[in-house]
Amino acid sequence: MNSRRLAKKTGIDMTPLIDVILQLIIFFMITTTFRAAPGISLDLPGSRTAQSVSSTALSVVVMSENEIYVDKTRTSLAGLPSTLKQRVAGSDSGSLRAVLEGRASASYQLIISVLDAFRMNGIENVGLITRKEKAVR
Repeated sequence: MNSRRLAKKTGIDMTPLIDVILQLIIFFMITTTFRAAPGISLDLPGSRTAQSVSSTALSVVVMSENEIYVDKTRTSLAGLPSTLKQRVAGSDSGSLRAVLEGRASASYQLIISVLDAFRMNGIENVGLITRKEKAVR
């Protein structure tokens, strides 16, 4: 009987290596933390009919009488009309839209003063930003 021995081919099995690499990738994807961009912390009032807002509008955030942000530029209530005048003069569209976002603790009089500043500078299209209320069960 002539029996030949079959020569075994030697090689590296890649399956365990690929398994370990994929497990490491999954581990790092799960444990990675991403740093959130710093922003202004607001406690917005609620609304049942809240809608998303386009980013092309002039954004005005009312924190307090001395802290109002126009497109992330800090100003006060006294300096708001001149800031708005600059933005209106620099806008290329005929009618500028604005969105007003204020803390829930901001006074009604302060919001009215900001709306008056909008009207004095010809900004008639103003939207108010609210957060959507959670459903009451």
